[in-house]
Amino acid sequence: MDLDFLRIVPSIPFILNGIWVTLLFVLVSAILGFLIGTILSLFKIGNIRGLKWFADAYTSIFRGTPLILQLMLIYFATPQLIGYDIPAFLAGILAFGLNSGAYISEIIRAGIQAVDKGQREAAEALAIPYKPMMKDIILPQAMKNILPALLNEFITLTKESAIVATIGFMDIMRRAQVVSANTYTAFEPLIFAGLIYYILVMGLTLLGRAVERRLRRSE
Repeated sequence: MDLDFLRIVPSIPFILNGIWVTLLFVLVSAILGFLIGTILSLFKIGNIRGLKWFADAYTSIFRGTPLILQLMLIYFATPQLIGYDIPAFLAGILAFGLNSGAYISEIIRAGIQAVDKGQREAAEALAIPYKPMMKDIILPQAMKNILPALLNEFITLTKESAIVATIGFMDIMRRAQVVSANTYTAFEPLIFAGLIYYILVMGLTLLGRAVERRLRRSE
């Protein structure tokens, strides 16, 4: 076994620059997923049968198929179907955002349904319209309850973001692969990339625990 981490030392800044690219990718994907998930959750608890069916079908499809398949379809099929050479960043954002939206919709739906029914009954008794009631009363309470679960989803997105390396997006994993090809090594750059992902995930995990403690103290 011939391991020499010194061979990748000149390439370490190149790999480290992938941290900001990865975090930006995850952040934008999470925002898109949150917006989609919020809309779908409202469809699911609403009384319009068509919208409820659409939200359930959407969730079933995106949770029931592999994320990498969804990514490949968006990246490789888009040029074939509409003639648009979609950038890797945009393809990844769409795939991860659409996929994350399916999971977040279930999280938000559960959070809304966990809010005391008396809150809705009181709002209805005061003749508060549905939209202001959801926006000003129900959703803020639901968000407080599901914040830890949303942070866990963000952590999951961070780990799974390595998949976008398969379409050439220059994240941490792809940069490690480039270094691997240039230095004729595999173990060292991949282990270094794994260490970066581990530090990121553990940092986000500690942040999530701190948020949970603060929420418990505020109750």
